[in-house]
Amino acid sequence: MPYVAVKGGEQAIENAETLLKNRRRGDPAIPELTLDQIEQQLTLAVERVMCEGSLYDRELAALAIKQSWGDLVEAIFLLRAYRTTLPRLYYSQPLDTSKMQIQRRISSIFKDVPGGQNLGPTFDYIHRLLDFKLMAESEVPPPAEAEAITEPVPRVIDALDREELMQGEQANNYFSSSPSSPQTFDLTRQALSFPAKRDARLQNLARADEGFLLSLAYSTQRGYGRNHPFAGEIRMGEVEVVICPEELGFEVAIADITITEVQMVNQFKGSKELPAQFTRGYGLTFGYNERKAMSMALVDRAMRAEELGETVQGPAQNVEFVLSHSDNVEAQGFVQHLKLPHYIDFQAELNLVRKMRQQVNTQSSPELTPENHQTEFVLEEVK
Repeated sequence: MPYVAVKGGEQAIENAETLLKNRRRGDPAIPELTLDQIEQQLTLAVERVMCEGSLYDRELAALAIKQSWGDLVEAIFLLRAYRTTLPRLYYSQPLDTSKMQIQRRISSIFKDVPGGQNLGPTFDYIHRLLDFKLMAESEVPPPAEAEAITEPVPRVIDALDREELMQGEQANNYFSSSPSSPQTFDLTRQALSFPAKRDARLQNLARADEGFLLSLAYSTQRGYGRNHPFAGEIRMGEVEVVICPEELGFEVAIADITITEVQMVNQFKGSKELPAQFTRGYGLTFGYNERKAMSMALVDRAMRAEELGETVQGPAQNVEFVLSHSDNVEAQGFVQHLKLPHYIDFQAELNLVRKMRQQVNTQSSPELTPENHQTEFVLEEVK
């Protein structure tokens, strides 16, 4: 069957785009969502899009959510595409999370910690019941009483560090460049390669699909990774972003951003070189993104199995598998390309299957297989 170009394709595409815009807008009698409403009342969606889109801009993330009809993966795609058009002016200094203005901070390993536990805004202690009061046209939120902790609060893990019960973090072992000049890998500008150092792995996990990471993290707790983690500390709040322009020669604070930081504590029985001690998994995300940061920390620790001499036996411990399949923008591209025309490919396979069945039924020749008769079939078609 010859390939026939589809007529009127451009007009059909324009009509499909118009239909999408109409469906996205919904009933015109209902007021249109504003970006401020999305940013303020769908905050967790906005912050997920910023995190996985690699761009901290709340207004643009809200715009992407509106434009994508609420499809967060599509919104992430839009935000990433826009980010690639922006110039890279500076690299920031490492964030100092010890100086975070904390809005939420908990630890599951010590009841009493310096600075205290701060529950902050969380779903953890509410009943999972539909609140029909939210269906009212105007809801007045209760007055907020909790205030951010503005004084620096020491990390819970520091107490274990002082006793040398926590494995230290040695920068040269975790950066993708040479030990003599450790430079952080930039996943937005460098292609991922294997073996991947920890800086590249953490960047990949920060951009990874939350659902994918959550499933992998769950798998490590079900025996596919031999993880027995504790939430050493979960903290959320605002930190300063600092740059040091060469032309100025001194540091300048350019913004305060909200982040979530998680440090998981895992037991490590030790080795010939290392005594029994605890190891950590680390997660850091834009915004209030606790589930993602926890999953990231669990998977980060799982991927350190080979480094720590542990047996690699679960998917979350397989670095190449995790990093190659975690990106939802790349994944959706591979899956959704199947919607594009594959007429020629399918017709070739269809003709081959028909010919194989015909020859088997007539028993005129040995059974054909795609492997040993593909070339012969193509030549016959050319004739």
